[in-house]
Formats: sequence, structure tokens, C-alpha cells
Amino acid sequence: MKIYFQPNQALWDPARYHYAAEQMMLTLFPGEKPEYPEEEPDINTGADWVVFSLAPGDKTALLSAALERRGRRADGRCGLSMDDLRDTPERVYHVIQHALKMAFYRAGTTLLGGGLPWGALTGVRPVKLPTRSMLAGATPRQAQKELEESYCVSPERAALAVDCAQASLAVQRALAPGEVSLYLGIPFCPTRCAYCSFVSADVGRTLKLVEPYLDGVFQEIDATARALGEAGLSIRSLYVGGGTPTTLSAEQMDRLLSRCEELLPLGGCTEYTVEAGRPDTITREKLEVLKAHGIGRISINPQTLEDHVLEAIGRKHSAGDIPAAYELARSVGFSCINMDLIAGLPRDSFKGFRRSLEGVLELKPENVTVHTLALKKGSRLMEDRRGSPVGERMSGETGDLSRRRESEGHGAYEDEAAQMLDFSREVLRQWDYRPYYLYRQKYMSGSLENVGWAVPGTESLYNIVMMEELHTVVSIGGGGVTKLVNPRSGKIVRLPNPKYPHDYLAGLDKVLIQKREIPMFYQEMGAGR
Repeated sequence: MKIYFQPNQALWDPARYHYAAEQMMLTLFPGEKPEYPEEEPDINTGADWVVFSLAPGDKTALLSAALERRGRRADGRCGLSMDDLRDTPERVYHVIQHALKMAFYRAGTTLLGGGLPWGALTGVRPVKLPTRSMLAGATPRQAQKELEESYCVSPERAALAVDCAQASLAVQRALAPGEVSLYLGIPFCPTRCAYCSFVSADVGRTLKLVEPYLDGVFQEIDATARALGEAGLSIRSLYVGGGTPTTLSAEQMDRLLSRCEELLPLGGCTEYTVEAGRPDTITREKLEVLKAHGIGRISINPQTLEDHVLEAIGRKHSAGDIPAAYELARSVGFSCINMDLIAGLPRDSFKGFRRSLEGVLELKPENVTVHTLALKKGSRLMEDRRGSPVGERMSGETGDLSRRRESEGHGAYEDEAAQMLDFSREVLRQWDYRPYYLYRQKYMSGSLENVGWAVPGTESLYNIVMMEELHTVVSIGGGGVTKLVNPRSGKIVRLPNPKYPHDYLAGLDKVLIQKREIPMFYQEMGAGR
């Protein structure tokens, strides 16, 4: 799509708003690629284009978006206060950015024939907006109304965001200065799922890397312990994720957790989570090791309880293995279990997703996370998409859902995923679960979301602080990203580790040196810089 900005140097620098235009373009029309022609707009070429203009008035300026796509035209407008355009440069930037997105959104949804669930919001953390509003004194109802009126968010999604914002505020009040959370990554899985682009190595092919990888992680634990000690920090929550951490043997897991207990400042840690994940990696011996080390929360993630869907995504276990693993965990004494489901998996259907959700709820886990399938670069599903609509995407009981509608807008596949999420919201509330964190991703079906649900009182503190960036999360291991957070200023410094196990080991010296930035960041924060 050709993107044009009518210049008006007295009001704006158009080059600053390219990213905002691209975000909204991809939200409205996934797959489009932006072009910025140097010549003046020629609206009679038959190409897809959008032209933005900003015109001043006495009290109000008008930002307009004239859009043509596939031979159809529409206009969108958004008013701005001239007083806002005379404010600080940062304020002016945000005001114009919001107006540009709203104008583009209104033009785009006119062509699409309807709005999107999250309206003109393009970020991955929509909960930050109502959280900010309520911190400034708004009631939950006022915060919800702002999302609906200022960003065109649907009432259902706005209510969801406000519920999660209230959970975020509760955690924010409970955090103390000097506390951080810690993520420890084990990027190995028995096999790789078709939808996954996450950092994970197939142990069958890379078994020789597991022990060297653990040795590297032990060195990073040592370096982290020194850095946290120098900065005077303690760990409030610890999360062992992956991959699938229970790909490790019981003996390897015991050594890993023992090293953490020996060196890391865990005296004030109130939440220990390990993603047990796939039932084909869960044994009584491993669960007993976790329990002996004080792990209080685990995940057992079916993604689906439909055998043909498990086969389609590359899982090597059956649906029947999932309740067996769950009951084993209960027998070992775990009282807080999370289970994940994914809406929109290949060969799934609304009826199949309904059976999966109802099957999970019959087990009565404390937490249920409902994801929407996101087509990620590097996943087998994304690669398959080049030759077909993501393999056998969603055929079955509801007909061939891989066929997309001829008209512009959401295809049948996205409609089906939306129905799954709508059903999950209704049923989970009926079962007395409450949403406590959510996020969105690029390439997510139908502009939808991932939502964590919890029995009240069992919300995961780590999930909230990580997603809402409430305090520092220090990461150890391949694929981890340390986020150093200054809650007062909002400054965030990201320190990524290499993604894959062999790259992590090759770059370990740099990873260890990078840990020195933790005390430096807190020294600067204490100095008010």
C-alpha cells in the first residue's frame, strides 16, 4: 500500500508517523507492505493507497485519511485540539499519532464493513491504558468507557482489559522496592509443535547440548547472584519456562533448582512456577523433585483434547495422557495447576474447542490460559501457509473453514477463532474464573488476544509483572530477555540472550558480562538519573 503524508511543517513532521501508519495498516489489512513514494500522490493509478493530511483551524485541527483499496474508497477523520498541538513535543507526538490511527481506522473499517474487537489499539499490552487511567483516578467504568469511545474497542474487550487492569493494580500495590522476578529458560522440547517459533530445540537431535547448556546456565546463575547481591535486590517470583523444562531428567532438574536455591536471593520469593508443559515429559520422579524444591505452581498444557488436532500440530501424545498427567500432579500434592488451550489450531473446529475447554474445566485447574493461534515466522504453520491455507487449517465438523470469504475483512477461519474466544469468556466466567492478564501478538488471528484466567486468589504474580512491566524481570538462559524497569520514570532497558542453545553457549562470555549492567542500572536509578 502506498502511504502519503501531505506536508505541513508548521504542525507535524510526517516522517515521525510512518510506524503508526504501518501498525494500523497491518491491523486492518494483514500482509500489506508499506511504500512511501517520493512523488506527489496520484490517486487515479488503481493502486492501493492512503493519504494523510493535517489541517489547522481556530480551535480544532482535523487529521484526515483518504483510503483506496481494491477499487473502493473511504475517508476517515479525527479532530484534535489546537491547544494540544501547542503542548510539549512529546504530547504533540502522542496526540497526532492517536488521531492518525483513528482516522485510518475509521476509513479502513468503512471498507471492511465493521469494526475490529480491539478497535484502533495496535499494541501488545492493551491493559496499560485502563491501568494508567485508574491510577489517575478513573473508576473501572470510566476506564472502560475511555477504551470504547476513544479507541473503538468493543465492550467485551474493554471489560476484559479493565478486569486485567484491576488485577495488575492489586499486584502493583503488593510489590516492594528492591524486588525483581526471575525467568529461567530451558529451550528444549521432545518434539517441536507445528505452531511454535519459540526458542526450543528437539532433544532427539540435540541431546548432546543439554549438559553443556546446563553448565552454561549454572555460570549465568552465578553471575546473576553476584549482580543481584551488588544491587541489593531480592527475587519475588521465579518462573522456569521453555521450551519444556521437564524435558530435563529428574536428576538434571534437581541440580538446576539446587543451584538456584544455593546462590540466588530467594528468601522473599512467594511464587515458584515450572512449566511441566507436555504430558509426555511428566513423570512422578520429576514431579517429586519439583515438589521437594518448593515449586508451588506448574503448567500442564494440552493446547487441545482432540487427538486429530494433536496429531496435526506434531504432538506425540494422546488426549488421554493429559488427565493422567494432571491426576499424577495432584497425587504428588500440587495445588495450583495452569492449563493452556489454543483457539484456531489446524483441523480444529468450534465443537472440538468446546469439548477441549469443557474437558479441561472438568479437571478443575486453578488457572486456564486461552491463547489465539498466531502465525509466527519460523513455525511450520507459517511455512505451510505459503503453499496452502496453513495446511488443513480448520476443516471438519463445521465444514471447510480454510476457505476465506471473497469479500474484504475477516475470513471464516478468523470468525471461528473469535467464536471460540467468545465461548471461552462466557464459560470461564460461569465457572467463576476471572481474567487477570492478557496480551496480543503480531500475526494473531482476527486481531484477537491471549488471556489468563484464574480462580480468585490464584493469579500468577509473574505473569502480571512480566506482561505489564511492573518491575524488573531478570532472565537466565537461551532466548531470555532481561528487562530492567524503573517504575518511577518508566525507563526500560532490554538485555537479550542469544536464542538457540548453541548460540547461547558460543556467546556465554558476553552474556555473563552483560549481567554487570544490573547493578549499574540500579545505581543510576538510585541517583535519580
